[in-house]
Amino acid sequence: MPLPEAAPAVAAANQTPGAEAGDELGSYLAREGVPEIVEVLLPDTHGVLRGKWIPGGAASKIWSDGVAIPLSIFGLDIWGREVEETGIHIETGDRDGLCRPVPGTLKPVPWAPRRSAQVMISMYEPDGRGGAKPWELDPRHKLAAQVARLAALGLHPCVAFELEFYLLKPEPGPGGVPEPVFPASHGPARQNMYSMSDLDAYAGLLHEVREAARIQGLPADTVISEAAPGQYEVNLYHRRDAMAAADDAILLRRLIDGVARKHGLRASFMAKPFLEFAGSGMHVHVSLTDETGANAFGAGDEGEVLLRRAAAGLLATMPDTAVFYVPSYNGFRRLVPGSYAPTGISWGYDNRSVAVRVPNGPPKAKRLEHRIAGADAHPHLVLAAILAGMLEGIEQGLEPPAPLTGNAYEAQAPRLTYAMREAIADFAGSAFVERAFGPEYQRVYAVMKEAELNAFERRINPLEYDTYL
Repeated sequence: MPLPEAAPAVAAANQTPGAEAGDELGSYLAREGVPEIVEVLLPDTHGVLRGKWIPGGAASKIWSDGVAIPLSIFGLDIWGREVEETGIHIETGDRDGLCRPVPGTLKPVPWAPRRSAQVMISMYEPDGRGGAKPWELDPRHKLAAQVARLAALGLHPCVAFELEFYLLKPEPGPGGVPEPVFPASHGPARQNMYSMSDLDAYAGLLHEVREAARIQGLPADTVISEAAPGQYEVNLYHRRDAMAAADDAILLRRLIDGVARKHGLRASFMAKPFLEFAGSGMHVHVSLTDETGANAFGAGDEGEVLLRRAAAGLLATMPDTAVFYVPSYNGFRRLVPGSYAPTGISWGYDNRSVAVRVPNGPPKAKRLEHRIAGADAHPHLVLAAILAGMLEGIEQGLEPPAPLTGNAYEAQAPRLTYAMREAIADFAGSAFVERAFGPEYQRVYAVMKEAELNAFERRINPLEYDTYL
């Protein structure tokens, strides 16, 4: 297994409720009382949480009737605007979807100023006969499809996310540039990596993050001071439930943001907020277990073959799925040599400069660490792409190149693109993406990312005015 097993109380938090639809709600009300509001949270295509506030007294309707939200919410851009080119807005009548609660995600909101609860929801498309089917544009269903494909092979992903973020002062500095919580006078040379003093400086906030995670049943593990001033990382324990692991990552980002605001600060998961400092990544550890729960990667020579094929699939599909891992215009600024972010399509053993790392550890902990994604990426899409890539390698019997040793930035491995437009084109033209995610999802996602890129390219940046005006 990748990491120590989560505590039983945490693991139980993601179990499916019993036969009665209201079992989870009933247990919550008996334990916590009736909240003033229930926040229903629907992660959109970009991982932005959208939804509604519902009075606590009407919470039972969430489980009995579902929550009506337009299907076209998955056609909004990063700014929350309709992307007409998707073809899923008013031209379809802008129909409502039916959102159902995700089991195990009903939790109190300890940082909220009033008594609140939150629950994640997932989108279904009414079939006109009183039933509903998974809405094909909801990223959660894309991950579920890859989990089901692995299960058909007798394999089950065991997953842990690591999230990096910056703590920022509440107001930007000169020129609107954000300021990390530690004085800029220290200059770009100040890293203070793994610093206990940087942890101590914000111990109150960080301990509240851990306590809020405990209250919500999120399996938060290590907290460290990272490679830049005001940058931190929170690791999650592994989950044998891949869906729950991705849900945890979404909810942990919200938790950190909420606690930071309570302390008068901002938490940013922007992939590259400062050119002179390291960007923020989302590292994903994945092993595959067999039907007995044993780590299939640790099963001697056979396990090593499985691991190598999974790694080969990740490398082979990385260009086609790069825009899932690096979904933002800003995110491509993170992919520069020496920046603690991989730039080559490479793998290796215990090497943090490669894209796919095999960490040291005993056979029961053998796993792949995928190091490409930015902290702003959608956890469900990132994990879906990782699992689909691993499946490609396993099913096609692919063999990876030789593992890299030493500095991968200086190696002759193929390079990830630094250009968002090229990444979108690779995605849009990929036969692998069409097979793994379906032609409609491929089309809509590519259209949305192209519209986002166009919005950035149509702006004149301040340096152009300073230089040419």
